Amino acid sequence: MIAGDVYKMESHSVSNIVQRGGTILKSARSKEFMTPEGRKKAYDNLQALEIEGLIAIGGNGTFTGAMIFGNEYGIPTVGAPGTIDNDLYGTDYTIGFDTAVNTALDAIDRIRDTASSHDRIFFIEVMGRDSGYIAIQSGIAGGAELVMVPEVLTPISQVVETLKQGWSRSKSSSIIIVAEGDEEGSAQEVADKIKVQVDENADIRVTTLGHTQRGGTPSAYDRILASRLGLGALEGLIAGQKNVMAGIINNELVYTPFEDTIRLPKPINEDLLRMVKILSV
Repeated sequence: MIAGDVYKMESHSVSNIVQRGGTILKSARSKEFMTPEGRKKAYDNLQALEIEGLIAIGGNGTFTGAMIFGNEYGIPTVGAPGTIDNDLYGTDYTIGFDTAVNTALDAIDRIRDTASSHDRIFFIEVMGRDSGYIAIQSGIAGGAELVMVPEVLTPISQVVETLKQGWSRSKSSSIIIVAEGDEEGSAQEVADKIKVQVDENADIRVTTLGHTQRGGTPSAYDRILASRLGLGALEGLIAGQKNVMAGIINNELVYTPFEDTIRLPKPINEDLLRMVKILSV
């Protein structure tokens, strides 16, 4: 919008993209849009092109910018939640989350083979600076012995106790999933702390999955979710909605004000946290 790099998209413009990861728009964070001058340029270009409304795809940062822009210039905007972290209030799932979980799970399954074969303890770091959703779901699905997330403090002493309990049952390998934003630090930092408190002969390894979780072929669930939310955002805009995010809660389309989406936390389901403890036994 700032550069005026805009073109009209016809139906053929979006053919053969449902199976692709990433964004064909090449959109990303814009420092210039964070300034009043940048937003004024964007508004002037929209006026010149006679664009009357926007659909913003993204997370908290995107919706914060959209809300400010809408308040300043009255351009109605509806958001579609696109973030692998699944940390947005107002929707059960965000676009990209399911694919990221399945990508992480595939890696966990492969690492489990190595851990079991060579009696190793693996600390696997997944994305989630402020949210443990990827860690908790990939951990449950991957049979992890422990999951460490930003929302709940898991002290090093608890990790050590979990490992020792496993050894007492002749368990020779373990997988521990660490969200990158965990309070005890990264997977490498956690592993370093553990090394000084357990058997010095324990074979401890660290794997950081990193940006592999952000790309790849989207899952069927994500393709359907993106289609539902895209249509919901468009129909909401046509119906007069503004400064709201389209989301799916209990399989129903809902609209949540940007202000609530940005401000309110989205806690991890307590049943999922309880399940990790039960299944790790």
